[in-house]
Amino acid sequence: MCDQKHFDDDLQDFEARGLVTRKQFGVLLGAGVSMILPQVANAVAVADAEVTITTPDGTADAYFVHPASGTAPGVLLWPDIFGLRPAMRQMGKRLAESGYSVLVVNPFYRTKKSPTAENGAATPIQQVMPLAQSLSEQTHMTDAKAFIGWLDKQASVAKNRKMGTQGYCMGGPMAFRTAAAMPDRVGAVASFHGGGLVRDAENSPHLQAAKTKASFLVAIASNDDQRAPKDKDVLKETFAKAHVAAEIEVYSGAHGWCPPDSRVYNEPDAEKAWSRLLALYGKL
Repeated sequence: MCDQKHFDDDLQDFEARGLVTRKQFGVLLGAGVSMILPQVANAVAVADAEVTITTPDGTADAYFVHPASGTAPGVLLWPDIFGLRPAMRQMGKRLAESGYSVLVVNPFYRTKKSPTAENGAATPIQQVMPLAQSLSEQTHMTDAKAFIGWLDKQASVAKNRKMGTQGYCMGGPMAFRTAAAMPDRVGAVASFHGGGLVRDAENSPHLQAAKTKASFLVAIASNDDQRAPKDKDVLKETFAKAHVAAEIEVYSGAHGWCPPDSRVYNEPDAEKAWSRLLALYGKL
């Protein structure tokens, strides 16, 4: 989950195990994300732009990147609690270079334009937690419809193929609810170290997602699994009962291992998750 205690505990654990040091973490942040993410083999040329999207609650700022020619499946990328920033733009661009039209959004647009985290993933959690707490199931749903609708109006988005959506940390439930909000348009959903996927409520994201016919990739952080060991079983049982295809796996990385500016960025696990994402989207 996204809270300062867990982030601090994770870093202390990684230091104790010799996996990362505070000095190394500082080097990662200072190096720049473009130097960290591996290059895409046979990358296609892309075009990108900062865009604004009208929603029922205002105007959202976002980053749109897509192959420079032709059409490609659309993908809606929900960032983690640190929001739209260089690391997420780089991840979106990398996906576009793999052949997708990708929209990376600022989910906090109602409160603040990006950047919403002053120092990216190094920003203290308590500074951005109020932004996350300003969102709800309703905002997830209305934003999902607005963003997917915007993508469908873009010439670079293939109309004859379904879309994908992916979320990191708090973006996991948003990705699940995107499928629930647009079940006829979304065909693939990925959650990476998603927080709050399984809740004891009728509107739990996992129950809403199970009512769709999308395919799912759920990559769970090792420490999140330790804190909620039954969640993976609930997810497996729920999706199996609903006859929904789902790949659910616990990764060795700690919560937040995917974004390259994270203090617990784990390149081997991030690359494994990336390869599974491409396999999922390859079915769109």
